[in-house]
Amino acid sequence: MPDNASTPHHPGPGPGVGRRKVLGAAALGGFGLAAGLGTGTAHAATRRTRVPVTEQRERAVVIGSGFGGGVTALRLGLAGVRTLVLERGLRWPTGPNATTFCRMANVDRRSSWLTDHSPIPGVPGTWKPYTGVLETVEGQGMTINCGSAVGGGSLTYHGMTLQPTEAAFAASMPMIADDYDALDRYAYPTVARMLRITTVPDDVLATDPYRSSRLFLDVAPKAGMETFKVPLPVDWNFVRGELQGRYQPTYTTSDLTFGVNNGGKHSIDVTYLAAAEATRRVRVEPLHVVRDLTMDALKRWVLHVDRIDTDGVVQERKRITADAVFLNAGSPGTTRLMVKARAKNLVPDLPDAIGTQWGNNGDRIFAWVQMNGDPGRPQGGPACVGGRVAGSPIPYTIIHAGSPMLPPDGTRMMTVVGFGIVKATGTWAYDASADDARLTWNPAGDADLQALIKQRMDEMVRVGGGMMIDRDAQVPSTWHALGGVPMGGAVDRHGRVLGHRGLYVLDGARIPGSTGACNPSMTIAALAEHSMAAILRQDLGGVF
Repeated sequence: MPDNASTPHHPGPGPGVGRRKVLGAAALGGFGLAAGLGTGTAHAATRRTRVPVTEQRERAVVIGSGFGGGVTALRLGLAGVRTLVLERGLRWPTGPNATTFCRMANVDRRSSWLTDHSPIPGVPGTWKPYTGVLETVEGQGMTINCGSAVGGGSLTYHGMTLQPTEAAFAASMPMIADDYDALDRYAYPTVARMLRITTVPDDVLATDPYRSSRLFLDVAPKAGMETFKVPLPVDWNFVRGELQGRYQPTYTTSDLTFGVNNGGKHSIDVTYLAAAEATRRVRVEPLHVVRDLTMDALKRWVLHVDRIDTDGVVQERKRITADAVFLNAGSPGTTRLMVKARAKNLVPDLPDAIGTQWGNNGDRIFAWVQMNGDPGRPQGGPACVGGRVAGSPIPYTIIHAGSPMLPPDGTRMMTVVGFGIVKATGTWAYDASADDARLTWNPAGDADLQALIKQRMDEMVRVGGGMMIDRDAQVPSTWHALGGVPMGGAVDRHGRVLGHRGLYVLDGARIPGSTGACNPSMTIAALAEHSMAAILRQDLGGVF
């Protein structure tokens, strides 16, 4: 680890540790790549190493600790259920002037999950692989960026906490009208309260680092958009502290891609997960990589897990048997685990829809350069302001995101992001040679949406000058992977895997492709709140 990197805390087992038995040592031979919970060549070095194998019994296991996993863990804990949360990544504690995360100007091994290079195209640097905060999953036609830390993607996302309209929600998800009513009545408000969301205060918006946000608010209405302030899980006193020179800049320079060093971000690890652990019925075990999901002869769920160190070297193998398993590894992680289980018949009779209806939420990133107005430098964040077009045939949203990397020659530049509703044309297929699942994205899924987004970007240039550079034109990518284990075909509307008791999918994998022209975080969490209410009411004490 670099000298300037703080060492994340690795907590020991908490209360309620399940029954464990060491079975001995076993050679690691062909154990396969992680099903979305951890990949990397570092594992190959451990194949001839003998490590202990531990048998463990649990009542409920949550795989993944992001938006779905955090909600699931808290609700299980409050219901009195002893729960184990397995997370492949590290804890990353922060606070004022912390150096927990690397910065864009000096990207190092903390940035990437078990690779020897930066996960961000064009950002230089090579290093010894490490269990960093971002994994890049390469698919055919699409690259996925996903979180790998306690708290999941909530550590690295900008924080946009957007609720879709009922009409946009219905266009994205096969749920009934009463479901949206319940989500709107209690689930979305619960998430908003837990994450303590607010919008950028006027005094912050008026400062020099937020000049680019004000420029967007000036130009967007002329380009036909209705503007709004983005709800964010941020304590703005930390931003004010940076503006007053009390803290090293991170919000005010938009240097947020690899995590927020100064604290004040209400991410899942310090909200839902902290509350779950406070029940003393939930324990979180970092650096645990789930390799396979199987069913035993008694129809109990069995997880094959590697406990690794920060170099990716396996320290222990575990066989964890559970009454209930809640998959929350994110769309790539959950989908890859399920596709493997179906292809290898590790779980019999899994639905045919597994591996289908994947989408990119319509993500597109543009660099707006040499516009007439001055966006300033540095540019403050997170993504504070946005715009929408009323009556669009396909709902979409345009967001201003401050740029942490500005051209050294003084070129005026700011980042503008679009996303919206897509057709879920992506599919995942099992690759036996890698013991993994691979994504294929059909670009027809978002072609109509991207044409509309481009028209709006062109309109911004027409009224605001300069030019738009499509950063995703050559290598499309997404930070908002959705689908792969879709509602209707693979799980019911509460996330129960069809035909299988005690197996649930409560993360973005069950959402077919997009979340109503919003980024997915709030809807994933709200759906988990809605589903857990039903699961605890209907399944607790019977199924598990």
